Amino acid sequence: MFGGRALPWVDAVAFARRAIEVSLADRATADARARWVFFDRGLIDAAAALEHLTGEPVVQSLGQVYRYNKRVFLAPPWPEIYALDQERRHGLAEAVVEYDRLIRAYSSLGYDIHVLPKVRVAERADWVVSSLAG
Repeated sequence: MFGGRALPWVDAVAFARRAIEVSLADRATADARARWVFFDRGLIDAAAALEHLTGEPVVQSLGQVYRYNKRVFLAPPWPEIYALDQERRHGLAEAVVEYDRLIRAYSSLGYDIHVLPKVRVAERADWVVSSLAG
């Protein structure tokens, strides 16, 4: 939506609500026959943001109904490569706070959190594949 207000730096609550809608639509269109489907910044992330911003208890209600694979991969903030751009306008300190919030949200829902190592992209991909195989 061009010119819309549902952007995290314009209207964070509208952005979180829209992200929840998009996440639910993504889940609905995912191929259930696929062995692995990866969601980047999915439903729990959006629900945690909305709950943080408004106090609405949506993490537990949405997180219990819409389950992902028990194994969740999270990328920690990485100061050495962190950079601001048009899509990432919040600073590293805010990213750390958000990361901690996501750790708590996923943990509260019983997910097994696997923190991605701070290595080259190819090594991280190999690590994920190896984790899935094991």
